[in-house]
Amino acid sequence: MTLPVGNDAGQAAFAAALGGAKLHHAWLIAGPEGVGKASFARAAAARLLARGGGAGDLPPGLAVPEDHPTAKLIAAGSHPDFRVLSRLPKDADKPDQDLARSISIAQVRTLQPMFATAPAMGPARVVLIDAIDDLERGGANALLKNLEEPPAGTVFLLVSHAPGRLLPTIRSRCRLLRFERLSDADVARVLRMQLPEADEGEIAALVAVADGAPGRALRFAGLNIAGLDSAIARIAETGDPGNAERVKLAKALAGKAAQARYEAFLDRVPAFIAERARGRSGPGLKVALDAYAAAQDLAGAARGLSLDAQGTVFEMAGIVATLR
Repeated sequence: MTLPVGNDAGQAAFAAALGGAKLHHAWLIAGPEGVGKASFARAAAARLLARGGGAGDLPPGLAVPEDHPTAKLIAAGSHPDFRVLSRLPKDADKPDQDLARSISIAQVRTLQPMFATAPAMGPARVVLIDAIDDLERGGANALLKNLEEPPAGTVFLLVSHAPGRLLPTIRSRCRLLRFERLSDADVARVLRMQLPEADEGEIAALVAVADGAPGRALRFAGLNIAGLDSAIARIAETGDPGNAERVKLAKALAGKAAQARYEAFLDRVPAFIAERARGRSGPGLKVALDAYAAAQDLAGAARGLSLDAQGTVFEMAGIVATLR
């Protein structure tokens, strides 16, 4: 399985621990969203399971060849000693649509029958939770019991975007692996691998919005983010006195077909305002800070309350216009 780009120190720390006499039973893989934590956790799980599977030699480090039996079983979702807990679809018949708000206590409880038996294919089993931030309170308390008295041979890999929000008792039982934002060069490298047909102009635009997180940039792929940013910039520079730019943008981002670009717009406007604020001082800075707060509030309300997209875009663009 392929290891993620970047965060070499964190990856090396786990590799060193894996080569030691006794591996800690719980790892908290923490850092910004979209920097490769979950990809690393899957690769680390594959290596841990493959080294005890007794099937073929393994290369140095953490990599596991794609044709290794362990990698094949994990890819097929059928490895008996590997379990992943994540948010489930609200509708099982529509797995590619809305997800539940949390990982439930019922999901955590499904682990118990597995813990009552020995690992099936080797000395170890792995439970990956992506992300542990999504565990509902009851689920967190249920998991804590397993962390306090870990089942034999079990290693927990807990992905977290906001470790400060976790129960202190969970954090205290984990060894921390901290992942950081990637350099622009590393982000571009990831994007070229994931988007081989993208031209350099699109890669550059996606790097600009990534903020060091390739996963964030990939959400915007194919959405002409450069064009969206240009429209936002024009409104900020001119103030759009006749509302023509606002009306045009609002119409372009309304409707079901434009939903993805609308979501991107809700992300990009606060980020754009924050970038503009960095170059200001005095009254101009106050205007930008007020605009940023207003844009954040509106974006949150638009998502939480399902506000009308066309009206939201028009109002959001009006906030941008105050930056002139």
